[in-house]
Amino acid sequence: MDVTALLERGRTLATPVLRAAVDRLAPPMDTVAAYHFGWIDAQGNPADGDGGKAVRPALAVLSAEVTGAAPEVGVPGAVAVELVHNFSLLHDDLMDGDEQRRHRDTVWKVHGPAQAILVGDALFALANEVLLELGTVEAGRATRRLTKASRSLIDGQAQDISYEHRDRVSVEECLEMEGNKTGALLACASSIGAVLGGADERTADTLEKYGYHLGLAFQAVDDLLGIWGDPDATGKQTWSDLRQRKKSLPVVAALAAGGAASERLGEILTADAKASDFANFSEEEFAARAALIEEAGGREWTADEARRQHTIAIEALDAVDMPDRVRDRFTALADFVVVRKR
Repeated sequence: MDVTALLERGRTLATPVLRAAVDRLAPPMDTVAAYHFGWIDAQGNPADGDGGKAVRPALAVLSAEVTGAAPEVGVPGAVAVELVHNFSLLHDDLMDGDEQRRHRDTVWKVHGPAQAILVGDALFALANEVLLELGTVEAGRATRRLTKASRSLIDGQAQDISYEHRDRVSVEECLEMEGNKTGALLACASSIGAVLGGADERTADTLEKYGYHLGLAFQAVDDLLGIWGDPDATGKQTWSDLRQRKKSLPVVAALAAGGAASERLGEILTADAKASDFANFSEEEFAARAALIEEAGGREWTADEARRQHTIAIEALDAVDMPDRVRDRFTALADFVVVRKR
């Protein structure tokens, strides 16, 4: 299965509609959003920037085919989910202080915090507009699912921020947060095209189960890349999540493991929370923390959890009647999530 072609299909179908939606924004929000999506550079010149992995649009157009509809039926859903996803990225980058995304300066770094907030809000509003202007019963159902997923996403970001200021977070709390922050929107992406194609609630709910667990696998891999990822591939700094004191799955699992490395890691992270010069720590200091996380078993546990969630996602597909070629594509996208490098 050519996953690259699946991702490109979703991107190709969604991008013209996405650009038309962004063009509705008042200046300068339209150009700020265009910069964020990689369509122009910081000077306003046309660019061919990295627009992200496009997993969500690929899932949305694929899910339409579950019902026998053409993939184009899922395009409004793909665009709506992508708008909500990018609303969250704009706000998250600002809240986390991230200066790089997709190998370029983030919007708040280039255009200022106020524009990052405003454009994020505008993208969120556009997402609902794109769906509701279809004027169908199915569009109303899709909007309800998107709204619920958006609220969960926001809950997850709030949990993520609050955990940064706590000494300890349980594995269960971390999984709940990641289910909200990542799982909910991927669940919506996996069902929204089917809903637009007329799928019943049971089918949509089952596709959401696939997407939710796929989201947990996706986030587990993200957490691994957030510590050990290659900056040239991820577009972020080395030890990115450690620099932000994130209680990601490898950290939480390592702290819960017990043993000498776990106890030492706990002592260091507690001291880090009180350190006035944390922002000036050296590469070696972050590398030492990453080594302790790995020694305590956090890296291996997280990789195992990604595979476990992947298995649950694939098994959920068994409860949905769909063409074999569509099932194979859902499986291929899930496989891609757990082996990616960025």
